[in-house]
Order: sequence, then C-alpha cells, then structure tokens
Amino acid sequence: MKWPRRRGKRLRAGQYFARGVAFLVFIAIVGTVRSVFALNALSQARSELIDQLGPTALSANDISIAMLDQETGLRGYVLSGERTFLVPFLSGRRDAEAALERLEGQLRFESVQPFREEIEEIAGSARDWELNYADPTVEEASSNPGGPRSIAQVKAGKARFDRFRQSVRRLNVVLGPARADGREALRENARIVTFWTIFTGVVILLSLALVAWLLRKQMIAPLQTLAGRVRDVARGDYEREVTAEGAAEVVELAEDVESMRARIVAELAALQTAEADLRRSNQELEQFAYVASHDLQEPLRKVASFCQLLQQRYGGQLDARADQYIGFAVDGAQRMQDLINDLLAFSRVGRMEQPHTDVDTAKLVERAQTDLSRAIEDSGAEVLVEGELPVVQGDASLLRLVFQNLIGNAIKFRAEAAPRVEISAEREGEEWRFRVADNGIGIDPEYAERIFVIFQRLHPRSQYEGTGIGLAMCRKVVEYHGGKMWLDTGSTTGSGSTFYFTLPAEPADTESR
Repeated sequence: MKWPRRRGKRLRAGQYFARGVAFLVFIAIVGTVRSVFALNALSQARSELIDQLGPTALSANDISIAMLDQETGLRGYVLSGERTFLVPFLSGRRDAEAALERLEGQLRFESVQPFREEIEEIAGSARDWELNYADPTVEEASSNPGGPRSIAQVKAGKARFDRFRQSVRRLNVVLGPARADGREALRENARIVTFWTIFTGVVILLSLALVAWLLRKQMIAPLQTLAGRVRDVARGDYEREVTAEGAAEVVELAEDVESMRARIVAELAALQTAEADLRRSNQELEQFAYVASHDLQEPLRKVASFCQLLQQRYGGQLDARADQYIGFAVDGAQRMQDLINDLLAFSRVGRMEQPHTDVDTAKLVERAQTDLSRAIEDSGAEVLVEGELPVVQGDASLLRLVFQNLIGNAIKFRAEAAPRVEISAEREGEEWRFRVADNGIGIDPEYAERIFVIFQRLHPRSQYEGTGIGLAMCRKVVEYHGGKMWLDTGSTTGSGSTFYFTLPAEPADTESR
C-alpha cells in the first residue's frame, strides 16, 4: 500500500493573508501619511490665500472706499456749508477706522508680515490726512461757512490724499504676486492630494485583486480540485489518488484525505476477504444444516423408534432398572431431536429469507394460543390482549415464534397461581413497542442479558424442561426485523416477568388498527 509523501514547506493560508494584510496596511499608511501632509499643505495654502492675503487686500480696498467717502463728503461740506454732506464724511470715518483695525490685525499672520511696511504706510497716510487736513478743514468750514480756501491748503490736502492712494496701490502691487503664488500653491497641493488619494485607492484595489488572485490560486481552486477528487472517491472510485497543490492547509488536508482513502482501500480489501470467508462459512453452515436435518435426524429417529418399541414390547417384562434405562434412552433421544430442531430453526433465522408481508399481530397471538392450547388448558392459563394489536411488515412464521415462546415461557415458569399473560402494543415514533407480561416466578435483573444467550439456562433441566434456545431465538427474530428486545429490570424476582420488543411501523401507518 502506497502512503502519501509529505510535500515541501509551503506557506499557510494565514501567512498569505497576514502578508497581504501587512502590505495593504503599509500602502494605506504611506498613502494616508502622504495625503495628510498634502492636506495639511493644502489647508495651509488655502488659509494663506483665503483667510490671510485675501482679507488683507479686501481691507485695503475697504479703506480706499471709506477714505473716498470722507473726501467726497468733506468737499461737499466745504463748498455748500450744508451739514448733510458731513453724513458720508462721518460714516466714511467710522468705516475707515474699522477697516484700518482689520488691516492692522492681519499683521498677526506670518504670511502678511512681509507687507508690514506697506500696511503701516497706509495707516499712517490715512490718519495723517484725517488729522492734519480733514479735521481742521471741517472746523474751519464750520466757523466760517462758505469762506475761501487757500490754494496751498488745498494742495496740501491733495498731496496727503495722493500719498494715501499711492500706499494702497503699492500694497496691491506687492499682494498680487503673493496671491498668485498662493493660488498656485493651492492648485499644486490639490493636485498632490488628488494624486495620493487616487494612487492609494488604485494600489489598494490592485492589492485586493492580487490577494483575491492568490486566494483563488492557493485556496479556492485547489479546494475545488480536492473536492472533485473526494467526490470521485465518495462515488466509489477508491483507486483515485487524492492530491492537491496550493496553501499548506490544502496540501495537508489532501494528504489526510489520501491517508484515509488508503486506509479505506485496505479496510475494503480486508472486508472483501472477510466477506468471502463469511460466505464460505455460511455455505458450510448450510451444508451442516442439511446434514443435521437429514443425515443426523434419520439415525436419531431410528434410535428413538426402537427405544420406544423396546419400551412398549418389553416394558414390565424386565427388571425395574432395565425399564429405567429404556426410559432414559427414549427421553434422551427425544430431547436430542428437540435440540436439533431448535438449533436448526435458530440458524435459519435471517438466512432463509422470505419476502416480508403485512402481518396482523393479533392473529399471530391467536395462532400461538392455538399451538399452545393443550398447555394453556392444562395449566389454566389466561392470555389477555389489551387494546388492539397493529399490522406490521415481516415474516409471519418467525414473528409467531416470538409470541409462542413468550407465552410458552410464561406457562412453563409459572408460580403457584394460574398463569396470566398480558399482551399490548403502543406506538412510539416510527416503531411499535410490544409488551408481554406474566405473573410467573420472574427473572433476577442480574441475568437480564444472559437469558438471551443461546444454551444459557437459569434452572436445572430436571426442574424446567427446555433447550435454552427460545429467548435467544426471539431476540434474533426481532433484530432480524429491525427491532430490539429486552427484559424490564424494574420487576423483582417472584413478581413475574415483563418483556418488551419493538418492530418498525409501516410508513403509512399512523395509528393502530
């Protein structure tokens, strides 16, 4: 017998999985770290552009508008003397102060620090125009409405306002490239984030595809191949060698299955040999049964017949001892015939198979009573059938022997009172459970199994007749029909015996007749 050879060292499925997961985790970590850095840079670029440089330019523009409102309102008030023109002047003053606070507040950002000089120039020129030109002009116009203004004063105010405009223009000039650089950094970091996101996703998908391919190559496909070969063996192709490639677990499983197949083949060969031996033994047993039923019984009948003739013709003519010897010979020959007949009947159970038919167990009990009518009449026995007995599938002649032996034993092993036998049946699932109880001498629970062994007797032959085969034959008949038989060990000696046996119920039979 060829046993499977162990393969070389292979990776286990867990190792494939661990390596695949480790690779995926590594790629995920690298992609995540790179994406985090890129997102951080993107966020920083966005913050510089939108939250720092953008508001700085916007604040400078707001200051320009507010200063223009002040200049317009001041001119109108000076020319007309109407105080309504001071409304835009005053609101422009408030807006300008608020915008200047915002603009100077932007200096807290590192990205705005390079423009500190321009911002301070804007704030200084704006306040210079307000304090040194606008406020004195308003006071003068209020005290002398419509009065003339000197050319020098007007030119000084214009120069201060032009200085303010130039400072705003310089700030916008230097902010332009910085904002352009911020937009470019924003786009670049967005591209980096997109790249690493796509790269990580693609690598993970490719890794998953690789893991799936390895899983199919190392596990699924080998298991499918192994399953097909195992199915071939299960269908009876025991010569089919079971092998597999792939992960170590699959190879080891294939080797274990191959070892099992090899053992099955060896055991089948042994079983076939044993079957051939058993068939030969059965043939020899059948031959023995034939010889016993013909060749042995014929001379035994002659011995019994001549002993009986001697007893009939010379009985009383010889001395008492001779009559006793002749009686012993007649009794021994008769018991030998009974033993051979019982032994042949026991050996034929299950061997001389007859087709199973519907058997009415109630009629079997009636026939058994008919066969035992003389013993029943002599002993005054009473056989009671409780309820209705079912119809089962089986060999009627064999099943009749079961009831006949149990009723006969109840009569044979009786106590002082007249024998009473109770027979009943009850459906339990897919089988019928029969109960045969008597009021005889009972059986000690210690011998609950011994009584079913052939030739085993609990009482001497001089006290109770019999061959010791009856109960063994009953159990063999019941087991031949697919049931089981046992003694109720709950009863005590002297309180009678209760036997139970089961028989399969017919599939369409749902209740007793």
